[in-house]
Amino acid sequence: MYFVDYHNHTNNSFDSPAPMHQMCEAAIARGIHEICFTEHFSLNPEAPTYGHMNFEKYLNELDDCQGKYKGKLVIKRGIEICEPHLLKDLYSQTLDPLDLDFILGSVHNINNRKLRKVLEMGQEEAYQAYFEEVFQMVSVANIDVLAHVDLLKRYAHPTYGVYKLNDYIEIIEAILKKAIERNIGIEINTSGLRGSLKEAFPSFDVVALYKELGGEILTVGSDAHTPDAIGSHIREAIQIAEACGFKYIYKFEKRKPMRIRIE
Repeated sequence: MYFVDYHNHTNNSFDSPAPMHQMCEAAIARGIHEICFTEHFSLNPEAPTYGHMNFEKYLNELDDCQGKYKGKLVIKRGIEICEPHLLKDLYSQTLDPLDLDFILGSVHNINNRKLRKVLEMGQEEAYQAYFEEVFQMVSVANIDVLAHVDLLKRYAHPTYGVYKLNDYIEIIEAILKKAIERNIGIEINTSGLRGSLKEAFPSFDVVALYKELGGEILTVGSDAHTPDAIGSHIREAIQIAEACGFKYIYKFEKRKPMRIRIE
């Protein structure tokens, strides 16, 4: 099996202390064949991610690591955009010249409020608002894959427990159908398996529903922010994909999805 990890952060992201070369060395040590760095980026001055990203530094480090680890690790250039549907044209102007391999789209804020704050409105209202925002994103944003589709449960589960798919089935189906219509994939993000949640983003049931609806483009990523997390639970993510009926997971090159057979 060709193992990939398509969601990783270095100190080019505001919330990671990790130098890129340390992340690469950790990936090699854990038997990962290909990684994609997906640094946080936002053009919204109200977002926590705003102002941190230095693309010249990021791309120079990528080039250096690609040379240093050639033959040991394939390294792709990516980005994770926060709320890309809100400043779509500006994101295109900024990112199109960079020749990226992969773009993740994520919702971390709603109306400039962090998801923890959104939960103050109550479980049902917060989840509905979150999924509606994800739907708006997948409807118009220029992205390749939806990051951690049900991320809100990271903050909700200590108080409310894990949500039930049937409680939000209409909006989640709408998100997945729109993704399939626009040739946008979803990821199995394993970061939830490392903590108290003990569940990937999204849940097994959502991955199964995506397959049932005709979805095919599926990536796997650890969402690592430190070397010890890179590659974590990737094999488990592949098992989830296979159990849901997927024959392939995907990697990307110049924003084109490429199949990897599950073996």
